[in-house]
Amino acid sequence: MIDINHKVIINSIEYKIVKLIGHGKGGYSYLGKRDNDDKFYVIKAIHHEPCDYYQFSNKIESELSDYQTLKNTGINIPKMIDYDKNQEIIVKEYVDGKTIDQLIIEDKMKDCYIEQIKKMCAILYPLNLNIDYFPTNFVVCNEILYYIDFECNPYSEKWNFENWGIKYWSKTEDFKSHFKI
Repeated sequence: MIDINHKVIINSIEYKIVKLIGHGKGGYSYLGKRDNDDKFYVIKAIHHEPCDYYQFSNKIESELSDYQTLKNTGINIPKMIDYDKNQEIIVKEYVDGKTIDQLIIEDKMKDCYIEQIKKMCAILYPLNLNIDYFPTNFVVCNEILYYIDFECNPYSEKWNFENWGIKYWSKTEDFKSHFKI
């Protein structure tokens, strides 16, 4: 983990860590800022914590490779700004908005977000790809849905949106038990 207010240097550019914004199976994501501009960035620091339900190879290499794969699909993802393989840190464009789980909890989920994820699926499935459909991996900004994680895997019907992801895109029992509401 990186301490809040700590600074990280990625390829000679300094980012101040503002706050922790997420923790997933692959890393910790922080809101970062540079002194010379008003933009925010996501600083993702890869971690090596055990994950009993998912096997990783080289996490940083997977992130870089998956980013290129996803970028080539044309689905909405944040731009990768920079990376440092030695520190295992990725700098991404910050997509300002609420995650799907936040919208569900606040009863602000809209049908158009489901329509947008289905359009993503229509692009990904013919390419033999699945993404991680968990709602924390999606942000809505100006009514546009973005997949903010860079993970993708070979298509599996078991793990597609219709058979797995949809369970977490409304206040189902799966959602309620996971998010403890």
